[in-house]
Amino acid sequence: MAINSAALTSSGWRDNLPPLTARNATMREPTPHDVGALVDLLSIADASRFGLDEPITELRVLELIERARRDRAAGTTFTYLVTLGPAGAVVGLVQVRQLDPSFESAEWEITLAPSARGTSVFVEAARLVGSFAFGSVGAHRLEARVLVQNGRANGAMRKLGAVHEGILRRSLRRGGEYQDQMLWSLLKEEWVDHWISTSPRVH
Repeated sequence: MAINSAALTSSGWRDNLPPLTARNATMREPTPHDVGALVDLLSIADASRFGLDEPITELRVLELIERARRDRAAGTTFTYLVTLGPAGAVVGLVQVRQLDPSFESAEWEITLAPSARGTSVFVEAARLVGSFAFGSVGAHRLEARVLVQNGRANGAMRKLGAVHEGILRRSLRRGGEYQDQMLWSLLKEEWVDHWISTSPRVH
């Protein structure tokens, strides 16, 4: 796996978010051309909404894409599409948001299409994003909030070595009901087994 970019300083990503590449997954910043694919992805019943209200429309998704680019330029958030295959089929979206002014603590949110679940794609995407956040952005702590009933996603967090810190009671409203979430955390010093070098390759 590798991160393909020369812009790997702590602030270079604000100007140009580098593409990230693993064995099966490739990640890049979303553009307006991705609106249709993202409407389909975010309309899945159990998909994360990334702050969008339902119903998911092209206009709202376009606003999400534009906001992601503005927030990246401001240094508060970065957002990646997860794509597969030569055609670059969109199968996921990942967003990492700062929780403090220095971006030492951050929260990440990820959603994958059903076709990509139960494969290596989640772990690959998580390793790429985690390594980028810890190595290039300068984060020290990453948090994730996962619905209690989402056994697959909670199992994936355990596989990454995340620590379960507690239950956030009725912390997410979905379909008119409040639901509980599990709070997970990852620390930079615990990322040893998942680290992907962000140093430029020597040819």
